[in-house]
Amino acid sequence: MTVETSPEAQVEPPRQSSLSTAAARNLATTTKSAPQMQEITSRWLLRMLPWVETKGGAYRVNRRLTYTVGDGRIEFVQDGAAVRVIPRELGELALLRGFDDEEVLTAIAGRCVQRDFGPGDVLVERGTPAEQIHMIAHGRIGQTSLGKYGDEVTVATLADGDHFGENALLDADATWDYTATAETSGTLLTLSRADLAAVVAQSRGLQEHLARFSSLPLQRQNRHGEAEIAMSAGHTGEPELPGTFVDYELNPREYELSVAQTVLRVHTRVADLYNGPMNQTEEQLRLTIEALRERQEHELINNREFGLLHNAAFKQRIQTHSGPPTPDDLDELLCRRRGTKLFLAHPRTIAAIGREFNARGLYPDHVDVGGQSVPAWRGVPILPCNKIPISKDNTSSILAMRTGAENQGVIGLWQTGLPDEYEPGLSVRFMGISDQALISYLVTTYYSAAVLVPDALGVLENVQIARRRD
Repeated sequence: MTVETSPEAQVEPPRQSSLSTAAARNLATTTKSAPQMQEITSRWLLRMLPWVETKGGAYRVNRRLTYTVGDGRIEFVQDGAAVRVIPRELGELALLRGFDDEEVLTAIAGRCVQRDFGPGDVLVERGTPAEQIHMIAHGRIGQTSLGKYGDEVTVATLADGDHFGENALLDADATWDYTATAETSGTLLTLSRADLAAVVAQSRGLQEHLARFSSLPLQRQNRHGEAEIAMSAGHTGEPELPGTFVDYELNPREYELSVAQTVLRVHTRVADLYNGPMNQTEEQLRLTIEALRERQEHELINNREFGLLHNAAFKQRIQTHSGPPTPDDLDELLCRRRGTKLFLAHPRTIAAIGREFNARGLYPDHVDVGGQSVPAWRGVPILPCNKIPISKDNTSSILAMRTGAENQGVIGLWQTGLPDEYEPGLSVRFMGISDQALISYLVTTYYSAAVLVPDALGVLENVQIARRRD
């Protein structure tokens, strides 16, 4: 049975007695935040570097050129990521010992070719023709060969300043009697037999020197190409002391200010109508400057010309003992310079440091830096910097630096007083309004960094940051 309901009996929806919230919101100004940006980091490097005024757009670092003659090791000069051998240091090679024609040695040094290598790279292979000499600027290289019983044995381990393959420069039939494999990343310079021959052909003096060298009886030479010193047991005499030649650099390093720029565009309609309660142009400019500062710190770390990772002296780069960053590794990095101001590491590297410390029952100290408590080791703060790269094999680097020009440390370079300067070293210049009603602003910042003396900056390389399996 169906019961019909009269229209009068139907339930009516309640009538709205006040303004709905949805309608009210259309007429209200909501409480809102300023535009947020995830890319912003603490940028400790920019905060900790002392910034030096750089008029003229360049900063010259005058150094005393110091190298030792007669110690059997070759020394190099760094210019960013580029490396060149000091011409007089070629006298450490047996066949050039005693040859002092600066012009010819410079010509030979100019023909040396730089080669960067990584862990596991085979640099020379046993049994292949030897046609060049290798001079190690930085890194560790192992030499292996076949032992007496057919197994592979280690012949030698070479590092910074060592060289191998010298006999290849004069012997056209020379072959490698060992395999050289890179144990770490590094850099070496090579000089081929053909390049040396091209210089020899133009120098009568070098021809006569090499002729005398080739005529020396082998049994009267030591491995450095020096005449053997006759001696008897118990006899005392006056051994010849190695000489040291000290000079100023004739071509001191100059750091030119680098630049980061972008063009900020804002539509006039946005600037005119949507400025309440926040100024849209100011907010756009604020976020643009934050992005430029992030890029600036990235360049100060990674730029191949002035970046700190590429400008650390080879003798100030060390390897971890076992892979992870242990207290012993930080101590070795710390002891290589006086007055270390700070450690700089990727946040994941800092987490690895904490794990290694905790595994040994140690806990880093904490120090106050700019009102913020940060971890420290031996009183030196360990500051995060996510611009330090992490390689595919989960390794990274830790930087340690002394800062300040008065301490012969690391300094930042900038120039203030720019036209339309918005912040120190950063300018915002109005570029006009386009036919599309777009307002354009050129945002520019100039910067660089300089390492005043080599021991101001050190790097702990190939730091393993992945968590080890228990």
